[in-house]
Amino acid sequence: MLLLPARCGACHRPSASPCPGCLPGLPVAPPIEAPAPLSGLAALLAYEGAARPIVAGLKVRHNRGAQRWLADGLALLVPAGTDLVTWAPTSAARVAARGVDHARLLAEATARAAGVRGHGTLTRLPGPPQTGRTRAARVGDGPSFTARYDLAGLDVVVVDDVTTTGATLAAAGRALVAAGAASVVGLAAAVTLAPPAPRSSGDRAATSRLAG
Repeated sequence: MLLLPARCGACHRPSASPCPGCLPGLPVAPPIEAPAPLSGLAALLAYEGAARPIVAGLKVRHNRGAQRWLADGLALLVPAGTDLVTWAPTSAARVAARGVDHARLLAEATARAAGVRGHGTLTRLPGPPQTGRTRAARVGDGPSFTARYDLAGLDVVVVDDVTTTGATLAAAGRALVAAGAASVVGLAAAVTLAPPAPRSSGDRAATSRLAG
């Protein structure tokens, strides 16, 4: 079996992922408003620039080096007193196509790094995939989950690879709360930033006057 050298997910040079050259340029995620019923929502990176191929590499290239680095970073965001780390399952069709649920791998690695019990508790119900949908469609018609276990009184962290509106993690949170979880915090490797609002003609005119 031929073992290929590890490569940076951003620049593809032989190195750990991310490599020392790309690491300083990775965009840190901004604060994120947590949708109900989540008591908190945070991401490690903004899903842009060099962070985008690193996070995307978890799905398309099975970049385990980046997975370890991301999990170590997410472990630092796990609140003290957390009882359980779980994940928002990927659809069955995507698991079949990729051969693995990357949210599961990331959550399990995060749990190990944080020293917290990690376990699958959610089943994803049939519904449309979120990838490629508009932000409005994600919020209005997100995925649905059901919990398989009694989580009475537990403080739970639920992990996903990328969040855009928080709809998937919020839906997972609803199922966890319905199963008795005392609190649910959502964590993601990266967050997709909203595009800037289009400027009005008045804004453009004011900018022109300042520039002149």
